[in-house]
Amino acid sequence: MNKTEKHIVPELLHPIRLQEYGVGIFNSALTKSALKKAIKKELITINGALASTATFIKGGETIQISIPETTKAKKELIFPLPVLYEDEYLAVIHKPAGILVSGNSFKTIANALPQNLKKSTLIDAAIPQPVHRLDYPTTGILLTGKTSNSIRILNKLFEDKKIQKTYFAITIGKMDSKGVITATIDGKKSKSKYKVLKTVPSKRFGNLNLVKLKPKTGRKHQLRIHLASIGNPILGDKEYGKEGLILNGKGLYLHAYSLEFTHPFTQQKLCLKNELPERFRKVIG
Repeated sequence: MNKTEKHIVPELLHPIRLQEYGVGIFNSALTKSALKKAIKKELITINGALASTATFIKGGETIQISIPETTKAKKELIFPLPVLYEDEYLAVIHKPAGILVSGNSFKTIANALPQNLKKSTLIDAAIPQPVHRLDYPTTGILLTGKTSNSIRILNKLFEDKKIQKTYFAITIGKMDSKGVITATIDGKKSKSKYKVLKTVPSKRFGNLNLVKLKPKTGRKHQLRIHLASIGNPILGDKEYGKEGLILNGKGLYLHAYSLEFTHPFTQQKLCLKNELPERFRKVIG
């Protein structure tokens, strides 16, 4: 006996590869990597024929996945998440510090989303999936897709830099009032803009600054690396902070504050915010 799931593809504007379209539509293969593995193991059919990684979806097909009975049922992660915005296509949640967005761990935002969001009633409803990442210690706003089309289109909006992100951080040391950082990361061009909003004196750290940040590229740990590169690491950053100036036990003072973009389905202009945590206010006054 196999565990079988079926999905009927709605009308599509353009053909798309199965390995891109199928992300999030099956409980048995939620992520892109899991879907590719299922295709290679010949567990997926389209209109009864075996699918391959080269298969294109055009609309109207019946996609079926059959997982051997020995596969363990997926446990539900009960982890409450504040929901800041939700509609049939997408949702925005607050990500707390100390949890991965996705990955092989059981405790991830991705595994907690189905228990926190309403299932979409649209024909291409999918398991909700995060469409960008935040570091393990970072707090703040996180965008997720709730349908197959939404997950795919939101990913593309991020790739095309059509979603503007704003962060707040508390940094250490004296800084210029504003600036642009272009230090390369892993050999790749990267760019971040910053503006100092407030500076307070600190006996231990000299100065502490509340800084508004706008990343123009999306490299891993970009803001943390960029601020450290100009001698102003983020307070609480154990990986990129200065020796002797590491704040232990309080977490990383980096917060994803807002996302601005045009809703790809309603065309509404959205500016979604996740207010600054109280612990920032306690430090900066």
